[in-house]
Amino acid sequence: MNLNLSASVNIFKVLARPSLCLPHATVSTFDNLPVPLNKLFVQNGKPADIRAVVLDKDDCFTCPDSSEVYKAYQKRFEALREAYPGRRLLIVSNTAGASSWDRDGRLAAEVQKATGVSVLSHQVKKPGCGQEIMSYFREHPETGVTGPHQIAVVGDRLATDMMLANMMGSWGVWIKDGVVPHHEKSIFSRAERSLAPYLLARGFSAPEPPNPFE
Repeated sequence: MNLNLSASVNIFKVLARPSLCLPHATVSTFDNLPVPLNKLFVQNGKPADIRAVVLDKDDCFTCPDSSEVYKAYQKRFEALREAYPGRRLLIVSNTAGASSWDRDGRLAAEVQKATGVSVLSHQVKKPGCGQEIMSYFREHPETGVTGPHQIAVVGDRLATDMMLANMMGSWGVWIKDGVVPHHEKSIFSRAERSLAPYLLARGFSAPEPPNPFE
């Protein structure tokens, strides 16, 4: 069993500050993502200069045990690749590329070959791998990323993907429904669908990424 120690430790941060697990924007499925992603925030009057996108894999744009883009999402995936070319699109998964799960890097290589998108090899699972993500973008200045406020994290989990975004100081986009039918999801995924509206109804909101120019 591969315990996500990062998520287990950071759950105490959520208990102290529930807004850390909330998204800045929500869409039903990957196919509902606007391209470019700035549209999600600008329409709500929020300043956003999204220069790079961090994508979750499992139940976001692939079936959990697949390296291939889910057929219904292929056109949207290609549109995202065109809008964020080269290193500006990065897959960060708690399976492919995670050292505790993908020890030999085979899964990461398969996903990268199938999608044409770089997969981050990281030591710490989400939500604790923010420093490794920022190190990646610092190593690739051609992306134009100078800070976490220029990154959007897209994923289907509040406790990993959205918490990662908020802990980094990035924008979080929650894929609420994903690829897997609701009744087949884990008990944690099903619980999160109720958690977000519960917290929002009580006045909590995701912390907006700091603007370094203010």
